[in-house]
Amino acid sequence: MKLLIDMNLSPRWVDLLINAGFEAVHWSSLGAYNALDSEIMAYAKANDYIVLTHDLDFSAILAATHGEKPSVVQIRADDVHPSVIGKQVIAALQQMSTDLADGALLTVDTSRTRVRLLPLLSKPLNNS
Repeated sequence: MKLLIDMNLSPRWVDLLINAGFEAVHWSSLGAYNALDSEIMAYAKANDYIVLTHDLDFSAILAATHGEKPSVVQIRADDVHPSVIGKQVIAALQQMSTDLADGALLTVDTSRTRVRLLPLLSKPLNNS
């Protein structure tokens, strides 16, 4: 699994993820620090990365475009330091690896993990 870590997360995530057996790179080593989220998404899709972020904009892009890739893992916690939530993120990545390979939005917070398969589509209305 290849993870592209967004600018809003510390580069310290790279070592933690590599030590857990993942391929990981921080966006700061690939592109401009002020790159648009859409640019990061395009790079991730073209290079088969999963985006790891603390930013809700990536899920909004997936919803607006009905994108099937790249997968996005969003950390929803007040403290996103790897020493605080890293073990939970690694466990979620391992547990949801098949869904992430196929295309998914994975949300990890301190109390639970949720996954939605891509593309993100509106739920059908109940016409009863």
